Amino acid sequence: MLAAMFAFAHHFAAFSLFAALVVELVLVRSELTLASARRLLRADLVYGIAAASILAIGFARVKWFEKTPAYYLHSATFIAKIALFALIGLLSIYPTRMLLGWRKALAAGELPTLDAATRSRLAFVIHLELVLLVALILCAALMAKGVGQIT
Repeated sequence: MLAAMFAFAHHFAAFSLFAALVVELVLVRSELTLASARRLLRADLVYGIAAASILAIGFARVKWFEKTPAYYLHSATFIAKIALFALIGLLSIYPTRMLLGWRKALAAGELPTLDAATRSRLAFVIHLELVLLVALILCAALMAKGVGQIT
């Protein structure tokens, strides 16, 4: 039962991460208001918590609740999944740093500045994260079926 609960938590965190990214993309593409800027910060916080949860729970699943770590380390699709997760994490640094830079203005009740070029870059990075996340999900499905085992 514990293994099933960890699997549930892992999937819930993954869906939360995906949802947070979709919310960020929608908000970045819409008119920026004080309310939407605050929502962007909250969505990014959810994203960060979900990403940290995925890592922690995923590590526990590999180590204690699923197949042996050796099984996963001999899976090309698992390695690809981890590489994609790391790449998505690296890409997320740009939006997170930008949004965290808004905290002072938002605390003062001021609207942060977001010019068209920066908005476009933010939307592109978030969209790229979503596309890579879809590829990661494909790797997860393939991995679950044993595709990519290195013998």
